[in-house]
Amino acid sequence: LVNSMMMHGRNAGKKLMAIKIVKQAFEIINLMTGENPLQILVKAIENGGAREDSTRIQVGGVIKRQAVDVGPLRRVNASIYMMCFGAREATFRKIKTISELSLIHI
Repeated sequence: LVNSMMMHGRNAGKKLMAIKIVKQAFEIINLMTGENPLQILVKAIENGGAREDSTRIQVGGVIKRQAVDVGPLRRVNASIYMMCFGAREATFRKIKTISELSLIHI
């Protein structure tokens, strides 16, 4: 989660800032819900990943889309990426911090 938070733009390569963002988000989750923030994150990652995807299959000169199952590691990576991307997009040109708005996407 921390490594995907420090991608793109001015946050690129700043791991301490990404750790601080995640820590603040976990503290806010703990205050709002009273539950373990890691358990809430795991539940969000489970629910956020795609179970099915489509791929291109070529038979002769014809290309068609075929539905395939998504592997477990790809589901986890895609879910974390989408949460971080949504938090980054939500904070662009806004007053609220990324820690506050990342709660919406978790």
